[in-house]
Amino acid sequence: MNMPTETLVENQNSTAIMSMVQAIRSAMDVMLERDPKVVAFGQDIGYFGGVFRCTEGLQAKYGRSRVFDTPISESGIVGIAVGMGAYGLRPVAEIQFADYVYPAYDQLASEAARLRFRSAGQFSAPMTVRMPCGGGIYGGQTHSQSPEAIFTQVCGLRTVMPSNPYDAKGLLIAAIENDDPVIFLEPKRLYNGPFDGHHDRPVTPWSKHAASAVPEGYYTVPLDSAAIVRPGSDVTVLTYGTTVYVAVTAAEETGIDAEVIDLRSLWPLDLDTIVESVKKTGRCVVVHEATRTCGFGAELVALVQEHCFHHLEAPIERVTGWDTPYPHAQEWAYFPGPTRVGAALHRVMEV
Repeated sequence: MNMPTETLVENQNSTAIMSMVQAIRSAMDVMLERDPKVVAFGQDIGYFGGVFRCTEGLQAKYGRSRVFDTPISESGIVGIAVGMGAYGLRPVAEIQFADYVYPAYDQLASEAARLRFRSAGQFSAPMTVRMPCGGGIYGGQTHSQSPEAIFTQVCGLRTVMPSNPYDAKGLLIAAIENDDPVIFLEPKRLYNGPFDGHHDRPVTPWSKHAASAVPEGYYTVPLDSAAIVRPGSDVTVLTYGTTVYVAVTAAEETGIDAEVIDLRSLWPLDLDTIVESVKKTGRCVVVHEATRTCGFGAELVALVQEHCFHHLEAPIERVTGWDTPYPHAQEWAYFPGPTRVGAALHRVMEV
C-alpha cells in the first residue's frame, strides 16, 4: 500500500516504528511540549493513561494541570473544551468510546460548531475531540459504533479518521493547531495493528503500514486531503479507516485493478481527488463499516453521481455494515470484508 508523502517540518531524519496508539501519543506529546496552551483531558486519561493507553505517561511528563482526568460526563467534557477554546486554550478532549458521545452532541452541534458564526468571529473553538470508533474488540452495542455521519452534516465541524500511524500523528497535530473544532475518530481495530483485511489470516506485506515508520518530531497532514493508497484504472474504491485495508485486500484477491482512495478527512472532503479518479475509471465502489442507511457513503454516492454522471459505466455500489443494532455475536459478519467488497468489484466490472 502506498503511503502518503507530506513535507515534514522538523526532525525529518528521525523516525521510529509506531503503532497507531503510539503515533497518537507522540502527536499529543509533541504539541504539549510545543504549545503551553494545549491541554488534554477525559475519563481515565491521566494517571491511567486512557483505556487504550493513548495518553500513557503524558500526565507524569506534563503535570496534572495539562493532562487530567474528568468525571464521567461527556457533555461536561465537551462543554469544558468549548469554554477553554473560546478563551485561548487548545483543548484535546477524549471521549472514551465514540458510543458515549451522544450526551455531548448538543455541545458539539449547538455550541462548538456555531461559536465562530454566532459571535461574528470574536470567538472560536480550537478544540479537538478524540474518540475510538468501530468494532473489532467484541465490545458489543455500546463500545463498537461508527457515528461519523452525524458529525459530517454539522456545519462548522471537521471530521477526520486516519487509517495508519503516519496519518494519525500528522492529522492529529493539524487538528490541534486548527482554529475550528475537529472530530478525530480513531479505528480501534487499527490501534495496535498490523491488520490484513481479514481477522483470521496472516499478515500480508503491505499491512505492515498499520505499524510503520513515523517521524518522531513535528509534521502535519492536511485536514482536507485524500490519499491514493493503491493506484488503479478499473474502478475507484472510496473508503476510510479500517476498511482501507479491506478494500486493498479485496483488490488483490480479485485481481481487479482498483484504485483505492483513503479519504482521511471526511469533511472537508477532497472532492477533486475523488472526481479525477472516478472520471478515469468510470466505476465506483464505496466501503465503510457504519450502517448503510444515511451512512457517509450515501453522501459519497450522491457527490459522485452529481460530478461524474457522464463518466460512469456502471451503477455505484455500496458495501457497508448492516442496518441493525450492533450484532455482538456476529461482529465479523457485520463488517464489510474482502469477500463482500470483492463481490461488489465484480458486479461493477460486469456491467
